Amino acid sequence: MKLGDAIDHYVAWRQAHGAKFTTTRNLLRQFMHHVGPETDCDEISRAQVLAFLIGQGRGTRHRDNKAYALAGFWRFAISRDYASSSPLPVSERRPPLLAPPHIYCRTQLQRLFDPRNIEIAIVGAKQLDLNTFRTLLLLLYGAGLRFSEATGLLRDDVDLKASVLTIRDTKFHKSRLVPAGLPLATALANHLSQPPGQRFAPDGAAYLLSNRDGTRLASSTVQTAFDRLRRTADVQGSAGGRSAPRMHDLRHSFAVHRLTDWYQEGADVQRLLPVLSTYLGHSDLEGTKIYLTMTPDLLNQASMRFARFVHGGENARA
Repeated sequence: MKLGDAIDHYVAWRQAHGAKFTTTRNLLRQFMHHVGPETDCDEISRAQVLAFLIGQGRGTRHRDNKAYALAGFWRFAISRDYASSSPLPVSERRPPLLAPPHIYCRTQLQRLFDPRNIEIAIVGAKQLDLNTFRTLLLLLYGAGLRFSEATGLLRDDVDLKASVLTIRDTKFHKSRLVPAGLPLATALANHLSQPPGQRFAPDGAAYLLSNRDGTRLASSTVQTAFDRLRRTADVQGSAGGRSAPRMHDLRHSFAVHRLTDWYQEGADVQRLLPVLSTYLGHSDLEGTKIYLTMTPDLLNQASMRFARFVHGGENARA
């Protein structure tokens, strides 16, 4: 089968199973343009693949992403008889090992949310103001939102009376309602009470969080500000984890802290796990269960609960 057709089939299959698949789709299309869409899958050489993986520079995390995308595609192509074998070098066929997410401690979160540190971090960011950036960080941690979900919120998606957010256009194409706790609801009310400047973007959208000109926040602008904030707040990575904690790790921290609180409160975590899964917008429970093993503290809480269960103690629900 022609490479272009095979990639179209693969992307359609993944999206039919609920994934947006945007990043991998773009990488595969780059590869398609690299070797030509009319090239037969079995005519693609290992040299062509290596040239695409190496690109213009040395091996990087981007190379791992490209290898991961191609490995998944060729597994699919071979299973459908679109190709007889994979031209990927054996060393590139395994998914890259990912460093575990950084789980922020409460002290680190306090420093990240400190307006004084945020004010230093946004110096030079002409389109980003303190209140908008701080509200974004609170949404990522306080509601466990993905960056794209938080920056895609419209003002009409926030119901302050009910303290509920409507999350649209999610990773798995499912809208959901997310309750906002009192601290987050208070922060949102404060943000909405501020003079909006140019409230509407050129396309007429009224974003909850926007640049000063009303347009949607750009990830590059926010990421630069967050990198400065992390250094200003002196937030370091943990041993064996990521050397530079990410903004997305605020979402992971929300999930781990919620689970830890449930264990400490003696709640039925297994019963509540589907609630957390829905809250986070996961497509299934597998994506949520991974948080159960993410920190020593959480593992210790689970072990203590299991020990009480074995010995028939109180609050022994798993």
